[in-house]
Amino acid sequence: MTSRINIACLGAGRMGRGIAVAFAYAGHMVTMIDIKARSAEDFTKLETDALGEVRKTFASLSKLGLLTDADVDPLIARVSVVPASRSGAALAEAGMIFEGVPEVVELKREVLGAAAKQVDPETIIASTTSTILVDDLSGAIVSPRRFLNVHWLNPAYLIPLVEVSPGKATDPAVIDEVKTLLEGIGKVPVVCAATPGFIVPRIQALAMNEAARMVEEGVASAEEIDKAIRYGFGFRYAVLGLLEFIDWGGGDILYYASRYLEGALGSDRYRAPEVISRNMHEGRIGLRTGAGFLDYSGMDVDAYRVKRLQAMVDLLRHFDLARPPVLDRGYPKTS
Repeated sequence: MTSRINIACLGAGRMGRGIAVAFAYAGHMVTMIDIKARSAEDFTKLETDALGEVRKTFASLSKLGLLTDADVDPLIARVSVVPASRSGAALAEAGMIFEGVPEVVELKREVLGAAAKQVDPETIIASTTSTILVDDLSGAIVSPRRFLNVHWLNPAYLIPLVEVSPGKATDPAVIDEVKTLLEGIGKVPVVCAATPGFIVPRIQALAMNEAARMVEEGVASAEEIDKAIRYGFGFRYAVLGLLEFIDWGGGDILYYASRYLEGALGSDRYRAPEVISRNMHEGRIGLRTGAGFLDYSGMDVDAYRVKRLQAMVDLLRHFDLARPPVLDRGYPKTS
């Protein structure tokens, strides 16, 4: 797969537009394909809306300093929208296809199946679904070995992470090609099993529900909870992954904290999974023992700690929260 292949998006909605911005920004030609049969007037309205939003996005990126005003027109020129009647030609020129139609299994299967019949058998096709498992869709694809889920997080043109979820029939070489393509446009792909919620939506659903529950229970106001997330929870996890953080503090701490919360709050939603107690009893505590969820053997742990702490200091500066020490030089001591 070349670094500048043409990209086709099945659907010209929010996801298609976000993907178009991400790839056009990185030098690719992108075609958004309307999947509905429309009148010429209705298609013109869709095309105007889609390209207008893409232009607005590039303009906002210019204001944010990622490009200049002069860059907007050349970037927009890489993006086009075509009606369903011209889908065959657009698909034939595509090196990879992303499906981004509404989250309806039957609709996705219909759109994917039709597209798969119009392209080379080796062309990779991906669904961007956030909810539907890859193997619930792959049956509609001719040669399912070239099909997988590629889940982008909104806004797709800004969030680095992209979750790649292969199916039972997906060729491992296809996974590698997709990862290479995504890395080539500055994304950070992670591979996960075909499971409901992938990685991020599954974790964030628990966290968001718990935050809402605390508002409901009167634990704190919405404003205070969000402040705690920005400057505590989110601050740490912008530097340390969740499992890395377990290792940083020690899996035994999580084990005992979970037992306490489960009893104090009377809910098994705080119960630690078996892997936590198993790791603890096997001595895989984390940094202190050289292994936990991650392996720290042979690592310069002191240098590793300094690197992570430096990243936290950089975040403090980003939030304008880094302050010099108070030394009280020249001030008289009090008795």
